[in-house]
Formats: sequence, structure tokens, C-alpha cells
Amino acid sequence: MALRNCRLEFTISNPSAQKPMIKIHHVPLTRSFRVIWLCEELGLDYEAIPTDFSPAYRATPEWRALNPVGKVPVMIDGDLVMFESGAMVQHLLNRYGNGTLEPKPGTPEHALYLQWSWFGEATFARPIGEIVNHNREFPGEQNIPPVLEEMADRAAVSLAAVADATSDRDYLLGDEFTAADIMVGYTVRLVEALLPERMTEEINPYWQRLQARPAFKRALAV
Repeated sequence: MALRNCRLEFTISNPSAQKPMIKIHHVPLTRSFRVIWLCEELGLDYEAIPTDFSPAYRATPEWRALNPVGKVPVMIDGDLVMFESGAMVQHLLNRYGNGTLEPKPGTPEHALYLQWSWFGEATFARPIGEIVNHNREFPGEQNIPPVLEEMADRAAVSLAAVADATSDRDYLLGDEFTAADIMVGYTVRLVEALLPERMTEEINPYWQRLQARPAFKRALAV
């Protein structure tokens, strides 16, 4: 019996093609949490890469080639390598967000979105980072507690600003969650972890709303 017009088709699985393009070098409680949280909110495939957070490793040429100041995170998106969490968040929104989680660029609402996003890092996280750096460089140092107290006071002022902004709304820009809440929410998490005595009743409703988000829970589990 002759076989005519017979075609055999084979599907060859390519494991490398199934790997997520976005790779996030991750250490719990560091700013990589922001990027993972955003990926979860957007439903993006990503790979969280556990990273050695020891000073020795972060000083190696291997790590400094990815992050020139030896910090975490690092994100790799295809051929693009980034080392600043706020820029990573905005890049992912621009490339994959399809207009979600931020107001329309050029509007007053978007200006406020940018304001809160940068506030979350430049103003709010800065004194907390200074406390962490001081305690790492001078472990057990007791001679300058007023300096540490002043840093904690600055963090508390920023926390109060967030609580005030969300006292009559669900999120920083209103009833809609945006990536500004990711930028600021991560820093609220730092306060809870590192300065728990500075957490207030006023911030609790906003903080509880953030923690209740399924994407936040998934990011926390990474």
C-alpha cells in the first residue's frame, strides 16, 4: 500500500526557551522584594536567584560586574542588566505593564505617582539604610545613640506622611493600587522589621491592605 501526502510533524521541546527572561538576584528583605512584588502584580514570569549577601561575595569582581557598588538587587531582562530597584520597577511597567499600575504619563496624577515612588526610596528609605549601615560598620557601638535616634525620627516623620496621605483613601493615589505603593510599601515593611517601635496605629490600615494583596503574599513567600 502506497502512502501519499503523508507528513510527519515533530514538536521538539526547547528547555531554554521556557526559562523566564527576567532574572532577579534576590535576598530577603532587600529591595529585590519590590521587583518581585511588581512581577507578581503584573503576572510576569521571572526567576528569583538566591544571592550571597556576605560582604566578601559582594566585593568580588564577579558581583561588582553586575552591581558596581556591591548591593542587591540586580535584575537581568534579556541583555539588559540593572541595579537600581526603582528604575527596575519603572522599566518593567514601561515594557510589560500595558498602562497598568500607574496613571497616564504627563498627567498631574502621574507626577504625584512619581513623587511618591521617589519618596519611598530617596526620603523614606534613606535614614533606615543609614541605621543599617551604621550597625553593620560599628557593631555594638554605643557612643553615638543620638545619631541613630535622629535617623529613626526621620523615618518616623516619613511614615507619618504616608499614614496621613492614606487616611482617607485606600492607597497613595486614591482607591487604585499603583506601583508607588510598592515603592513605599517596601519601606513600610523595613520600618516594621527594623524599627517596630515606630509603627503606629495610623499606618496600620494602609499596611494591612498592602499585606492582604495576593501578589504581596506570593512575593513574601519567595
